[in-house]
Amino acid sequence: LWPWLLASSGLSALVQLVTLPFFPDSPSYLLIQKGNEEACRKAIRRLWGEGDHQAEIDDIMKEKVAMTSTKTLRVLEVIKERSLRWQLYILMTVMTTLQLCGINAIYFYSFEVFHTAKFEEYLIPYVSLGVGLCECLSSILCSTLIDRFGRKVLLFGGYTLMCTVLALLTMTLSLQHQFFWMHYFSVILIFLFVIFYGIGP
Repeated sequence: LWPWLLASSGLSALVQLVTLPFFPDSPSYLLIQKGNEEACRKAIRRLWGEGDHQAEIDDIMKEKVAMTSTKTLRVLEVIKERSLRWQLYILMTVMTTLQLCGINAIYFYSFEVFHTAKFEEYLIPYVSLGVGLCECLSSILCSTLIDRFGRKVLLFGGYTLMCTVLALLTMTLSLQHQFFWMHYFSVILIFLFVIFYGIGP
């Protein structure tokens, strides 16, 4: 079953490969990058149907003017630019904490935790698959929550809950030999950590 499950990801790639030539180019790409207004109009009609789409074309033209007036900065120029310094600090902080948040350690040690929790050997891969599905579903949920609460609230809340879960997981792993139910509590915490990771960072 696992080889078929791994190969299933190639099916979506094959569908995209076959159907991609039939999709129209982006109207903004045709007008801004290629400078082909007629092809842009044709793509708009194909996407949105017949009608007067001059307002959309005017918006794309305004975007083109804004892009030509904006200076493209090199990496060193971005680092030296004082007005971009805070944005750069925030970006570096978010990306660093994302790498050091502990999700890789959770994935690496989850198999051992499931094994210690006395799950049957043949069930452990399916429980691990459930962890991956939790991350996928929580990422989908995040896309609906981000408009309601904002990125800052989700980031702060996600990292706070992840820190709490990691502290509890450290306790349960330390006490797992004293209380038999600690194994199952650790498994629940792993699932919660992955959910909070998907919703937050």
